[in-house]
This record gives sequence, structure tokens and C-alpha cells, in this order.
Amino acid sequence: MLDLLIHGGTVVTPSGVGQFDIGIQGEKIVLISARNSIIDEANRSIDATGKYVLPGGIEPHTHIATRVSEEWAGRPGVMTQSPEAASRAAAHGGVTTYIDFAGGMEGTEEGDQSDKSIMARLDARRGVFSGHSYTDFAFHFTFAGEVPTRTIEEIGEAVQSGVSSFKIFTTFGSKVPYGHLWAIFEAVGNSGGIMAVHAEDDDMVKYMEAKLIREGRDQGYNLHLAHNNISEDISFRKIIRLSEHTETGIYFVHTTAKEGAYAIADARNKQLPVYGEALHNYLHFTHDHYREPEGTAIHTYPAIKHASDRDGLQDALINGTLSTTATDEYTTYKDIKLSGNTIETVCGGHNGIETRLPVVYTKFVSTGRISIEKFVDITSTNAAKILGMYPQKGAIATGSDADIVLFDPDMNKTITLDGLHADSDYSIWEGFECQGYPVMTILRGKIIVENGELKGSPSDGNWLARKVAASVLANPEC
Repeated sequence: MLDLLIHGGTVVTPSGVGQFDIGIQGEKIVLISARNSIIDEANRSIDATGKYVLPGGIEPHTHIATRVSEEWAGRPGVMTQSPEAASRAAAHGGVTTYIDFAGGMEGTEEGDQSDKSIMARLDARRGVFSGHSYTDFAFHFTFAGEVPTRTIEEIGEAVQSGVSSFKIFTTFGSKVPYGHLWAIFEAVGNSGGIMAVHAEDDDMVKYMEAKLIREGRDQGYNLHLAHNNISEDISFRKIIRLSEHTETGIYFVHTTAKEGAYAIADARNKQLPVYGEALHNYLHFTHDHYREPEGTAIHTYPAIKHASDRDGLQDALINGTLSTTATDEYTTYKDIKLSGNTIETVCGGHNGIETRLPVVYTKFVSTGRISIEKFVDITSTNAAKILGMYPQKGAIATGSDADIVLFDPDMNKTITLDGLHADSDYSIWEGFECQGYPVMTILRGKIIVENGELKGSPSDGNWLARKVAASVLANPEC
């Protein structure tokens, strides 16, 4: 007896697209067969006629239950939205797994834990999310500042425990000096992990900030001048050179400029294991939108840049230079988001985890620019492979977790704040017209959203142990 039978839909599997039926028992996919060929009885049968049946979306970059700096928020004690709120929004947007952060500057109400071991800090962070997430979750571990040798020596244990990715910044107050980066890269590479890198040239950013302040041009709409194209070009190439020297895989978060995409393309042409991520707001807006009323609401650091960069990022996703889409989810209320109005005080991030799949589908699949298989790659499968979840996640395959999204390509829906499910009072996607939208989300065999109705529980989500395949760390596999 099957628990669920999904029939009649167009299914995207690792071997291609077809008219398949799917049998689910417990938390796993146990059968994939030609339409109408599954004879087993099922407790519930779901008619997916006219729908795409896709692996659950994977959001590789979130900042949930994180302290917002007083400089950005305008007051102390502000946090981004809770795991319960963010995962509720994720589930409505077809996302079944997200990866947040532990360590570094990621704070909780429990206060600073920088003197504790990696494992202790991971355990504390898990405690914030466990029992409070509608979807599955994992963590990148973040290093900040000058990292003690004893902490670097704990990396191998963390990888063995199921934490396979480590985040660093090359700018801001959490910047890690290059000598420490060298040691971290070597330890992560030797342990079978991968580096997630926010790469900007700190000297250039600081110089341009000072220059713009001196010239009276430090308004928030000039963020792209401080966090600029040449900074991304130089910093990406320095990180790639260090990764090549240490034989370490790299995942560049929020690629913003065409120069960043070119650097990644050059590395991949040399068969280096270098991967890049594009945020869906970078695929739509340009720095000109910063000048509109409340325009900095669209901002996510480093900065939204020129139309040529937006178009270059789109092309890089289409041609395979960039591997994933993400949101850099960082949801606050509007008064916090718009509290600062200078290049040093504009709050980063936006309410985005729910909108990524329909926005990306509308911009790329409904316009015929990519196939539905490519859509699955850039919203689910590639993130699962690069960050160590595949094939448990990111695939409709026998033995994989039954994380499934039914996506209606004929559903026209205009995004409105009232139709979203985060704890926020604004959306930069207000009025965006979607051609296609998720209508059912299934997490490990349980329907958690059906036709806009939340049916899951905040206790449904589990922490996910990850291990990156050796092939992903040897060559640019996806």
C-alpha cells in the first residue's frame, strides 16, 4: 500500500522529462513508472494533470533569526524573521530545503558564542531551528575575522558531522585576512568540504566609501559605486587563485557583475571546481531602481549594478557559467529596511524566499529561454549537488526524499503582499506578474501546502547532514 500516488503530471527526473506516475511510501519515493502502470493501491491519489512535477526547491542562501546590525536597523535588538515564518513562506513558494548559517556574525537571542567550538555553535544554532521549521534545513558555518588555529583544526570534525560548506567574507567587519584564508581553504579542501565566498576587494570598497562621503555622494542610490564591478573582478580572481593553489572547491554567493561571471567562466574552462550563484533580484532590477521612491528596498549586498550586469547574469545562468539561483533571504519590516539611506547604512536583504521559483520560471521558462530541466537544475538539483545533498534532495528518483512540488505553468498570478506568507510588511515583487506558480508542496511524503493552504507543522522540518561528492570537488560538475 502506497501512502501517496501522484499521477497524470509531466515529471522532471534526472534522466529526463516524461509522463510518469510516482509512488511514495513513508518519506521516500519508491516507484517511478509510466503513466497508469502503477497498480498498487494508495491512501491518497493526487491528479497532477496539466502540472509539472518537480523536485522541491532548494534555497542555498538564507539569513534567518539573525541579528541586524544597529547601523542598518537604526536601533539595537532587531532580528530577521524567525525560522517558523521564513520556512512557512518557503513552503508556499515550493521550497522544501534551505541552508542558513551558524557561527561568524550569525547571532541569536542567546548572544555571542565566538569563544565556543564549531560543534558547540552548530548545536546552539540547531536549537534555534529545531521544532520551528516547516521545511528541512542545514547550515553553512561562517568564519569571521582572524580565525584561531584551534578553530581551523576543528573543520575536519565539522565536515564529518555533516556540515560540508564554510562561509567567509573578504570585506566588511567580518573580513577574514588572506593568511587565515589560506589556512582555512587548506583545511576545508583536505576535509572534503567546499568554501562559500562573499568576495569583494575590501581596499577598493573602503576607498570608494571614503571618496563618496568626501564628495557628498554617499546616498544609498550610489551603493553600486562603492561595491563595484572592478572590486568583484579582482576579488573573484584572487579567491580562484587561492582555491586552485589549495585544491579547494568554491561556491561564490550572490554574483553581481558580469566580471564575476567572466572570472567563474575562466576558472571552469580550466576545469576548476568553481560554482556561482545569482540572486533573483539581481536578475530583474538595476541600480537605476535605487533612485525610485523607497528604491533601496531592492538592495542586497554587495550591490545591484548595471543593466549589462543583469543581462550578463541571465546569460551566465542560461549558458551554465552560473549554477544556482538564490535569494540571500533577509526579511525585516519596512521601517528597518529603509532606516538607513547612505552607502554605509542601507539594510541588506529582502523578503524573497517565497518568490524565487515563480519569478525565475516566469523570466526564463515561460519566455522560452531555458527548458524545464534547466529550471530544475538552477532552482534545486545543482544546489543539492554542489552543497552535498544529492540525490537525497534535488531529484525525483527512487530512494530520494519525497520532496516534490506541483507547479502549474498555466497559473497567472500577480504577486501581492497579501498573497505572501512571511513576517514582513513589504515586498519588492509587489505587482510582478507570474506566468506559472507552485500549487502543492510535499516534504518527505507529507503535503505541507495545497492550493495556498498551509497543512504542515513547524515541527516537520529536520536538520540535514551533508557530504559533497568527490566529483563535485574535482571538476565543475554542474
